[in-house]
Amino acid sequence: MIHFPHEEPPSEGEAIELAEGVLWMRLPLPMRLDHVNVYALDDGDSWTVIDTGFNSKRGREIWEKLMAGPLQGKPISRVLVTHHHPDHVGMAGWLQSDYGAELWTTQTAWLFSRMLTLDVQSVWPEETLAFYRAAGMDAVVYDERKAERPFNFADVVAPMPLGFYRIKQDDVLTIGGRRWEVHVGHGHAPEHATLWSLDDDLVISGDQIIAGISSNLGVYATEPEADPVGDWLESCERLGALAHDKHFVLPGHKLPFTGLPERMKQLIDNHHSALIRLEKHLELPQTAAECFPPLFKRQIVGSEYSLALVEAYGHLNHLHQGGKIQRERREDEAWIWQKT
Repeated sequence: MIHFPHEEPPSEGEAIELAEGVLWMRLPLPMRLDHVNVYALDDGDSWTVIDTGFNSKRGREIWEKLMAGPLQGKPISRVLVTHHHPDHVGMAGWLQSDYGAELWTTQTAWLFSRMLTLDVQSVWPEETLAFYRAAGMDAVVYDERKAERPFNFADVVAPMPLGFYRIKQDDVLTIGGRRWEVHVGHGHAPEHATLWSLDDDLVISGDQIIAGISSNLGVYATEPEADPVGDWLESCERLGALAHDKHFVLPGHKLPFTGLPERMKQLIDNHHSALIRLEKHLELPQTAAECFPPLFKRQIVGSEYSLALVEAYGHLNHLHQGGKIQRERREDEAWIWQKT
């Protein structure tokens, strides 16, 4: 049974102590999922912070309020980033440059973050537009997207100075008076770090394990043949073998929870069910953009469209690479997928 010990999140600029020396805080996001959870672990004379939120004037002001308030004016000596997505790494560089914090993360997370902050585009790359055409993006959405300035990682991620401390699978880190074993997941983001306490029942899961929502498993122009669904299912099976009922999970979004074995089963079953529905839907030929109904079972509108499109593509790649569906190009460059 999944249970939420804290029914309400901390208010802006405030913190809730979840366990001795472990503070839960939140930063706002300008999207439907309107927050990211961040955590501070007390190292005695300083803090280790887990994830950071978007880089913005408001975000920096909230962090300064947190430093003066719940963090009691003690320095942040270390920032541990679970994965490279901008809501998690956004202010890591600022905390490094302005406050002297060390950055700890996986090698892939650092490389992606560093690369993407330096890759600023004023117009859409042709590779991205070709990917959208291959996915069968709605023509109106495509034309609007093409006419806009593209989103750049650097829009919401602070410049990242050279240098980081690498963490990897099976490392044991001492943070906040506890020993944490690193277990790496994939699918939502490559080499996503999760931390499992060896001294009590805490798990810091980032976006690899969240209650109530499933993390986006998207394919992008950077690797159009990727199989994030396969990577995700493998990770869930492997991490699920570590789960027990006493675990208290501190996720990157939504509320901290207990009932980890049940949640891991849900995450696996939900995607297997979605794949079954999708395969049936493909008894008739479809583009990726025409596969929203069986996957999401609701209307997809607005800013959700892009995330839904890349996730649909991810599920199609998984079925295709498993030999269950086939595809062929249409004259407009869209892939048409159909059950084998």
